[in-house]
Amino acid sequence: MPSFLRSKALAPLLTVLRIWLGWEWLQAGWHKLSDPRWMRGGEALQGFWARAVGALPESQPAIKYGWYKAFIQGLLDGGHYSWFAKLVVLGEILTGLALILGAATVFALFVGAFMNLNFMLAGTASTNPVMYTVAILLLVAGPAAYQYGLDRLLLPYLQRVLRREGEALAG
Repeated sequence: MPSFLRSKALAPLLTVLRIWLGWEWLQAGWHKLSDPRWMRGGEALQGFWARAVGALPESQPAIKYGWYKAFIQGLLDGGHYSWFAKLVVLGEILTGLALILGAATVFALFVGAFMNLNFMLAGTASTNPVMYTVAILLLVAGPAAYQYGLDRLLLPYLQRVLRREGEALAG
């Protein structure tokens, strides 16, 4: 692991990258929040999945892995897009807010990278490779990535609470 990435001297740059990544996620989810195709019936996600598996007459399958295509086809056939679309929107917004605030940063970076990976597996490039790479770099950077944010206050508090609970269970 390159130790320079964990340097506190890089914390301001890593904070800018974290906030940029959070803003990208927040924007991605925010515009979907008022779109009934995402929030009412999930037709937007249905169309995305249908194109990805090649179910539309004009589309070739974008998914290159059989196991992932079968997974998405199962979600599509089961009509799961109706509730899953809301989950995507909520995930994008909460990931964005958490990264901007620097709260639950490691979890938010993991969730964001996982969402990017799934978009890429479904054959979408767009900004996903860049966002995925930034998320991985921030995860590798560790505490330097959330030096400036709510985690700096929340994590010591959570450690104290967990230590007390552990001692209570052991005693």
